Parts: sequence; structure tokens; C-alpha cells
Amino acid sequence: MILPVYGYGHPLLRKISEDITPDYPGLQKLIDNMFETMYASKGVGLAAPQVGANIRLFIIDATPYEEEIGDKYPLKGIYINTHIFEEEGEPWTFEEGCLSIPEIREDVERQPKIRMKYVNEKFEPLEAQFDGMMARIIQHEYDHLDGVLFVDHVSSIRKMLLRKRLNDIVTGKVSPGYAMRFANPKRR
Repeated sequence: MILPVYGYGHPLLRKISEDITPDYPGLQKLIDNMFETMYASKGVGLAAPQVGANIRLFIIDATPYEEEIGDKYPLKGIYINTHIFEEEGEPWTFEEGCLSIPEIREDVERQPKIRMKYVNEKFEPLEAQFDGMMARIIQHEYDHLDGVLFVDHVSSIRKMLLRKRLNDIVTGKVSPGYAMRFANPKRR
């Protein structure tokens, strides 16, 4: 089932997500629905808070970046109870977008290497290192688990210039081509 994506301004997007246990109700169905939602929205990642679940879960399918990533990492993944414990390297800039902030793309600076602990869908504990584009995608989705959005990484001047467009998202004055839940929808 395709779920509505929570838009910029929705209070759930600013909450810190909680770790879960294997008995979390409906977890596999949520994961399946998140993949369906991500693909229908043409995204490469989706965090549970973006679909209304305040839990430390995100999914990715980085296939569009296969050429940059190569075969170093699996392109598709499920990351539960993720905690990044190390970021390193010379920060690099890349233009990012977000399903919760449709029609806006901005340059974001991130560090190129991360180390993290997480569990997979079988709740097997894992520790991994990622770099380059895969690290960036993971950092973007991981930010959602801590209530951080990519626009929080842009300068205050740039954010001020985006204010009207961000307010349009808050009030539902955008049509991204996928279902959304807005913070303060106004009739058009």
C-alpha cells in the first residue's frame, strides 16, 4: 500500500525516533509499504518518520547511483535502530532533494565516510562503514531519525530565500505527483 509522505512543517518530522524490538507490530508490512511508497514517489530512500512512524527505520535503493557506488555495497537495504558513531573526511557538496520537501533541491555539505551500527530486518546486529554517495544517502535518511531535514544544512540566507516555497509545502500548495500529508493544509 502506498502511504502518504509527511510534508515539511509536519511536527512528526522534527521528533527524535525511537529504537524498536523485533516484536514491533506490523513491521514487515510497514517495510513493504515503505518500499512501495518510495518507488511510487521515485525516491532513493525513505525514513519511517516520513510516513508517520516515529521509529528508527529507513530503507534505501540506490540503484540510480549504481555507477558511482559500484559493487562495493548492496544498493538496496533496510536499516533499523541505526546509530552513526563516526563521520570523517573532507566534507563535499552535492545537490539533495527530499520526498518531504518536494520541488526543492539544494547543495548540502556532508562528510564522505561514516561508520554505523544497526540491525537488519532479522534484527541481526551489524556494524558497517560506507563512503561516497552511499554514505550521503544514508546520512540524509539517518537525519530524519533525529528530526533533521536537509534544508537545516543550508545557510540561513538560503533558507530565508526558500521561505515562501517551504510555506507552500506546509500549506499543501504543491503537487509532487504522490500522496502527501501536510502540516496545515489550506484549500486551493
